[in-house]
Amino acid sequence: MAAPKRFPDRDEVAAVRAATESLEAGAELDEPRRLAGRVMARRELGKLVFLDLVDRSGRIQLLCDTARVGELDVHLGDVVGVVGRPARSRRGEPSLAVDELTLLARNRSPLPDTFHGLTDTETRYRKRHLDLLMHEDARGLVLLRSRIVSAIRSYLDAEGFVEVETPVLQPRYGGAFAHPFVTRSNELETDLYLRIATELYLKRLIVGGLERVYEIGKDFRNESVSYKHQPEFTMLEWYEAYADFRDTMDRIEALLEHVALEVLGTTVVSFRGMEIDLKRPWRRIGFVESLEEHDLWTRDEGELRRRLGDHGVDTTADKDWAQLVDHAFSHVVEPAAVSPTIVYGHPVELSPFARLLDDDPTLTERFEYFAAGMELGNAYSEINDPDEQQRRFDEQSAHVEGVRGDPEYVEALSYGMPPTGGLGLGIDRLTMLLSGRETIRDVILFPTLRRQ
Repeated sequence: MAAPKRFPDRDEVAAVRAATESLEAGAELDEPRRLAGRVMARRELGKLVFLDLVDRSGRIQLLCDTARVGELDVHLGDVVGVVGRPARSRRGEPSLAVDELTLLARNRSPLPDTFHGLTDTETRYRKRHLDLLMHEDARGLVLLRSRIVSAIRSYLDAEGFVEVETPVLQPRYGGAFAHPFVTRSNELETDLYLRIATELYLKRLIVGGLERVYEIGKDFRNESVSYKHQPEFTMLEWYEAYADFRDTMDRIEALLEHVALEVLGTTVVSFRGMEIDLKRPWRRIGFVESLEEHDLWTRDEGELRRRLGDHGVDTTADKDWAQLVDHAFSHVVEPAAVSPTIVYGHPVELSPFARLLDDDPTLTERFEYFAAGMELGNAYSEINDPDEQQRRFDEQSAHVEGVRGDPEYVEALSYGMPPTGGLGLGIDRLTMLLSGRETIRDVILFPTLRRQ
């Protein structure tokens, strides 16, 4: 006989467990409840069969009297639907005393050891369905990430931001220093790029009068893989008209405090053995000062290379001063930013979209923000002068790894863009921080891996 195509009107396991809290050991409620989930354990005692049923909300024991429900043709991993009454076993275990059991899907593959779970890390990434099936903490992490994204959306929506969608396939790539993935449209007979950032399209919407916009979506960079890098990752970007980088500093502090409280109930998180408090205000320090603390600030390319060598940093791949100073910052300053820190005032050579500081035209109104020695994101007072933007594009294209120009974006700026503050936040890294996970592959459901 074919399995049923539906099992409607079911409760969650957590709700049935809650209903048993007031019961004495051995007692039952009269009202029947319906549950569905996966059988993850089976024990027999005479005519009693004990099954552990797991759904997204938790685990509960099923009390199956074969005199009532008949012989049970149920295997580990089978998906079943049951009707019964909330109860507590004689030992006080929250349970459902089963009256009816229906097989909904048969498990036809052997499960990993249900006690130890799926222990091989690589297999957990490659077979995420098994990881989720076997580990409650893996399912909990997915739900945590979902709550993080929901909390971000609720904050921005309440602040008057509009969520939008911009192209993933782009005729030009821009908005960051990165190598793109290239694909081709047969119909259009042209190469296209998977976006490396949403920035240039979102700022067109500011020109168009939407004033406050954000997007949460996938970006793609054909670059390195590490504990905090993946070729495919999720970013939040927002742009706010009539704001600058200091307004944006205040807003990101408020957002991250809100998300931590909403999701965890506290601003204190534990990551890599470090206790970190995301409560605002955060420490703020200038880019130059942050390098001066380590005797690594100089505009002299040869001198900076020598000082980095003294720190044990290999600079053979760094072709110019801009790459050297960026290497100095990422190698020395970033790992030391354990407590939440905002670093602002980056050199213009590293910041093609940021406005200049009023008191120093060699530095920009840009900041990066860090916690646990890890960059969470980046923000600017955005350039809104088309001539200045074109000049920056031209300067950057002369550098190795330079940002390519985008004449259509420059043309959009020619219609006038209000003063604007923009920010990017790595959703994967934020999830790592709030969950205490030490590798980005844990927080991405299907990370990019080498082919077996």
